[in-house]
Amino acid sequence: MKFLIAGYGSIGRRHLRNLIELGQKDIVLLRSHKSTLPEDEIKDIPVETTVEAALAHRPDGVIIANPTALHLDVAIPAAEMGCAVFMEKPVSDCLDRIPELREALKKNGGRFQMGFQFRFHPGLAGLKELLDNGSIGEPYSFRAEWGEYLPGWHPWEDYRQSYSARKDLGGGVLLTLSHPLDYLRWLFGDPEWIWGMNGKISELELETDDIAEIGLAMANGLIGSVHLDYYSRPARNGLEVIGSKGKLRCNNLNGIVTLSPAEGIPEQYEPEPAYDRNNMFLDEMRRFIDVTAGNAEPSCTLEDGIAVQRMVELVRRSWDEKRILNFQ
Repeated sequence: MKFLIAGYGSIGRRHLRNLIELGQKDIVLLRSHKSTLPEDEIKDIPVETTVEAALAHRPDGVIIANPTALHLDVAIPAAEMGCAVFMEKPVSDCLDRIPELREALKKNGGRFQMGFQFRFHPGLAGLKELLDNGSIGEPYSFRAEWGEYLPGWHPWEDYRQSYSARKDLGGGVLLTLSHPLDYLRWLFGDPEWIWGMNGKISELELETDDIAEIGLAMANGLIGSVHLDYYSRPARNGLEVIGSKGKLRCNNLNGIVTLSPAEGIPEQYEPEPAYDRNNMFLDEMRRFIDVTAGNAEPSCTLEDGIAVQRMVELVRRSWDEKRILNFQ
């Protein structure tokens, strides 16, 4: 099979390396040549600079790894060609052109997978199993948090020029760190009500929000919250769930899950093999290869991506309007 990767930033390079590790060698790159990464490892890979020229290679699968605001400029024509499409989160910076993408996929038989790799996180998978087994009884509430210092993400580039920091490219903490909104739906189902606030409060030089606080009332009765920020040092990334018989905590940075029963000694569960962040990306790319070949269903659908985008937009509206909003 042939794969096209749109974008050669950090995530585009990761997907390229993982495709090669998984035995896929027929690869084409679509680039703007604005990346600050060294180019030694792509010197033998065909490179195109327009969507039309890239799709003329007739790829079977297209990996959307360019800035968020540019996702649909590649995804829609790829879907019109009947390609399988893998899209890095979020689906876009707004929902305006989503019906066009949905129709192109439906009309041309294309398959689609969202890139929410935390669905392959071993700690969260273990936490889900413990929840399903009733280890803490009836879940009542949860708290997800992800804070990480943006200038430290890609030391080789000026963070102020990264898409994560630029409004015109679809950056901002709500969109860039939207993974918890997806994995919470995966664990607990859809929310019924959403409220939140977002904005810029740190000294970072950004055009976008660097903090978000989100409240969720889930359709199944759970109450929870999400904290996102661009300035935490050291980084923090995890989920705690409190139930009638104890609590569960997953440290997303090392994959360790701690079960603290209401009575008794806490137990720790460490992933095997030892946690390696790239394994999530390998597993999701392995799934996309199978999706492209028609041998598997996507781990995360376009509708899942749309749901997260709606949650982001409702958080913004909630803060602007200073009220709680209905998700359904």
